[in-house]
Amino acid sequence: MKLGPIEIDHPFLLAPMAGITNSPFRRLMREYGSSVVISELVSANGIEYASQRTLDLLKFVEAERPVGLQIFGEEEENLVRACQVVERLGADFVDLNMGCPVPKVVKKGAGAAMCRNPLELSKILSAMVKSVKIPVTIKIRTGWEASARNANEIVKVASDAGVAWVAIHGRTRAQGYSGDADWDFIGDVKAKSPLPIIGNGDVVTPEQAVSRYKTYGVDAVMIGRGALRNPFLFEQSADLLAGRQVIPVTAERILALLEKQRGYLSESFDPRGAMLHARKFLAWYSSGYPGAAEFRKNVFHLPDEQSLWEEAHRFFSISIKKRDFGYLSEPFLMGGHG
Repeated sequence: MKLGPIEIDHPFLLAPMAGITNSPFRRLMREYGSSVVISELVSANGIEYASQRTLDLLKFVEAERPVGLQIFGEEEENLVRACQVVERLGADFVDLNMGCPVPKVVKKGAGAAMCRNPLELSKILSAMVKSVKIPVTIKIRTGWEASARNANEIVKVASDAGVAWVAIHGRTRAQGYSGDADWDFIGDVKAKSPLPIIGNGDVVTPEQAVSRYKTYGVDAVMIGRGALRNPFLFEQSADLLAGRQVIPVTAERILALLEKQRGYLSESFDPRGAMLHARKFLAWYSSGYPGAAEFRKNVFHLPDEQSLWEEAHRFFSISIKKRDFGYLSEPFLMGGHG
């Protein structure tokens, strides 16, 4: 099947998340079934000033394809040049973040604030699309606040500018990550849209992913924080949609995944960086497991890589047999990632 101009295996893909969707995790999720991966948001201003930390965020490996690099910013010239850098790096598409609700981003006019001025946005998107041959895509929210949900207008602006698709997180900027994602609103936007629409928000089980896809007629379903609690969610959703048996998560499967991620982290980061990222992901994966609080405490105090991964193997081998999936309804990562 196709998502705009991009060939995909199925309609379930990993959402870009700040501090999370680094190259090792994107590679891992492609291997475990995400049909597309997108980088965490990268500053167009940082690209303009050639910040090494910023440029490092743009690195990817061939195994991630199809891969998009997500940029954010408020200045047209910098966004255009950032698109051209992304194209030169060989990414399959460039994605513009227009949904980030974080104050330090929106106060400059970037992220979710871009949707408040459709006229200026039209000019920026048109310039971006004309500047490159690769597809330009955008990710938005339903609107700034409940009284200003203008996603339909933004989709029309994007279509006129030549944008390839629009991903919609089903909350307003004012909501942040609180409340429920409004999939009825996403479905309404899709019904009126000339562009492919990707729905995003509150998908934590394969049953939810397939239901959202079928019920609301979206072209794809984007999964963010749910993949940190169940990194097998993409392949499970694809199997369920295709009528295949959904493979359960076993200790052997989670330990194999951890070993792969360990290897990918060590290839991409120095030992200290690999440890920092490993600790975060192990803490997220442990959510809902018996003894998770104690495990997370241990994770952030173990002094070296070997003892960290040994503790992870011990914990997941034992705790997975006692896991209670009632945790899926509990709040998770509400601070602003997905």
